[in-house]
Formats: sequence, structure tokens, C-alpha cells
Amino acid sequence: MFINTGKARNFCETLFCAYGFSIEESRIITDVLLRADLYGIDSHGIHRLVRYHEEITSGQVNVKAKPQIVNETAISACLEANNAMGQLASVYAMNLAIEKAKTSGCGMVTVRSSNHYGIASYYTEMASAHDLIGVSMTNTEAICVPTFGSQAMTGTNAMALAMPAEPFVFSYDASTTVVPRGKLEVYRKNNQALPDNWAVDADGKPCNDAALVVENIIAKAGGGIAPLGGLGTLHGGHKGFGLSIIVDLFSAVISGGLTSNYVNRQPGSTGICHYFAAIDYGIFGDKKSIKDSMSKFLQEIRSSKKSEGFDRIYTHGEREAELMAQRVNGKIPVNEKTLEEMKKIAVQLNVEFDLPAE
Repeated sequence: MFINTGKARNFCETLFCAYGFSIEESRIITDVLLRADLYGIDSHGIHRLVRYHEEITSGQVNVKAKPQIVNETAISACLEANNAMGQLASVYAMNLAIEKAKTSGCGMVTVRSSNHYGIASYYTEMASAHDLIGVSMTNTEAICVPTFGSQAMTGTNAMALAMPAEPFVFSYDASTTVVPRGKLEVYRKNNQALPDNWAVDADGKPCNDAALVVENIIAKAGGGIAPLGGLGTLHGGHKGFGLSIIVDLFSAVISGGLTSNYVNRQPGSTGICHYFAAIDYGIFGDKKSIKDSMSKFLQEIRSSKKSEGFDRIYTHGEREAELMAQRVNGKIPVNEKTLEEMKKIAVQLNVEFDLPAE
């Protein structure tokens, strides 16, 4: 099932204006949201509208909030988001990091008391558009069980990095869990069983029931998603677990915010934290030479010998760029249940729903 990309954009912008965001704020939130759908990351696109609706209408997201700088140096800043929409606090933060990188070679900004910010690569690619290396991290509510544990203690805790290169920007973006929570929700909506090694139940036993795992996460009843690498140590799950702690260090600990195990446990606030960095790689040498070297390395990877049955190697960000080129003036896929959720939200906000599915 597909919907027109342009109409989806107009609908989302109108929706966020109805919540009380300004036209420019609504455009920013929508742009981050739809970038996920354009990139094929369905778990973080319009599927998330129902979550945002619940958080905005419940007061967890403060529509009128503005981020405040609480600590600042020439190369760093710490922001208090005041429960702002995560996309708005994050765009502000990365723009600040970019400004600092242009004047001082490096800019690092932490954000506390924020909300879900969408796909991490949106912000790193803001930096790469200015010919800078971009870094982005975010914690989330606890959803990831430690290696050999049965209680979720860290979040999906995504990390991303973008480096300018030709013909495609190198853009890495991944959760530090085998999959994000949104992916489980997609499996639940489609009544699909989870693959092995993805999740555990409240007793720490492997579980393929998407609905049960999501319900346990929501109720904080135990269990959760495995770290990147899967359950145990055989396939490197302990490495993903360590990466999730590193994300909490950079996003929450040094910002003075809440670590994942405290996120979403305070009334009226999620407490999510982020980290952003922009680096002028010209501080290490000639920028053109460095960029050319990266481009050459990536092309050599793409041109290297393929496995039997495969005719192409993709570097990070390549698939997404090609898919976006196809979808930006075309159509994006939508789940039937997501479309039903969007219709209900439109009715509640008295917003016209003109998104015929094909």
C-alpha cells in the first residue's frame, strides 16, 4: 500500500500546525519524519505519528518549549530542551555544533530533557552538507537487556556518523540493539513472528511473540530486545551492549540528564537525551585530499569481489540516497493500520484527511 509523498508531507505539516507548532517548526518535524520513509526506514517515519500524538496530547511534549543553553564553551554546549519536540531541539543543537565547528574546528552539543528525535542520520547529514563530519547519538527508554540479563537497562540508543564523499555521502545510522522498538511494532501490526535471537520475555527466555515483547516493554514487566549481535556472546551481543552504554555516556551522563533506565519514568516527561558533534576534518590536513581518499576507499569497497549470488556491495547511505531519489516526488509505503491511526488523529484534530492509498 502506498500514498503520495507530497500529500503525506502536506498532511503532516498541517497536523503539527494543529497541535500548535509554528509553520516552520511543523516543516522541520515533518522533514525529519518523512526522511525516514524516503530512506526506507519505515519504523521511524509516519508510523511514529501515533506515538507523537499521544506524547503531545498528554503533555509529555511541550509544544511551546524552547531549548536553553545551560553550559557553553567555544567548542561545546549543553542544552536543556524543556521537553521540546525532539526534532526541534536536535536541529537547533546540530546547527549550533556546526557553527562552532566552522569557527573552532569542532563543535559538540549535548541535549537533555528532550523527546524522540527520529532518525539519527538526519542530523549527521546536516553536518555533511556543510562539508563537515557529523556525529549523532540518542538514548531512549530502557528496551535493551544486558548480555545475560532479563531486565531492560539501556535503550535502542542509536548512533550515526556521516562523512562527505563522492558520489555518495558515507552515512552510518544504526541502533545498538538488533532492531529498534519501532521494528517490533511493525511486526506486531503485521502479526508476524519475530526472528530468533531478537528478543526475550520477562524471564529472559528467547521470545518470538512481537505483541508480548512490546506489551512487556510498555508495562516495564521485564524482558526486551537483544543488543546488536543478539543474545549471549556467540555473535557479539556483548559488543552491542557495550555500545549502548557508550551512547548513554555521551547523551545522558555528560549532559546531566537521565540514563535509559530512568527515561519515561517521570510523569509528564520522557527525559530523552542526545549528543551531536560536527568536525571540520580540515584541521587534520588538506580537505580535498581527505575527501578524495574517503571517496576512493568507498569505491574500492564497492568494486571489491562479490559473494556468490550478489552483484553489488552497498556502502552506508548509498541505498538510502537512491531510494530517496525514487520516492521524494513519488510515493511512500504505508501500513494499513498506520493509515487507520492517521485517519483517527485527523478526526480528533479536525484536519482534512486526503491520503488515498494505492
